Amino acid sequence: QPQLEESGGGLVQTGESLRLSCAASGRTYSLYPMGWFRQRPEKEREVIAVINSNGDGTYYADSVKGRFTISRDNAKNTVYLQMNNLKPEDTAVYYCNAGTAFSTLTAGYVMDDWGKGTLVTVSS
Repeated sequence: QPQLEESGGGLVQTGESLRLSCAASGRTYSLYPMGWFRQRPEKEREVIAVINSNGDGTYYADSVKGRFTISRDNAKNTVYLQMNNLKPEDTAVYYCNAGTAFSTLTAGYVMDDWGKGTLVTVSS
């Protein structure tokens, strides 16, 4: 059964960095694009970064472009999100998921049930 487990969140100050990890199992995730999403307080969940199956194509939401970097290690079935220069508005629960196609994943259409997510809190 497909399973996604996010980790690496925490409490940081403005300007600091964090690296999130998403361990994927139960499916050959190396075949699929993967993405990071977040849900800020009282907001809808939004897609913020997507990477294609072999790692040579990416998409970023404008709100994180230039600060966040998505990467993947298919040998470890793991996707990462390096977050630099964090801001209070980045405070959210962060999730990962997979999609059947890069274009549909950037539109928010995901394949699997959501994991528990990992909480990132950025203090000012």
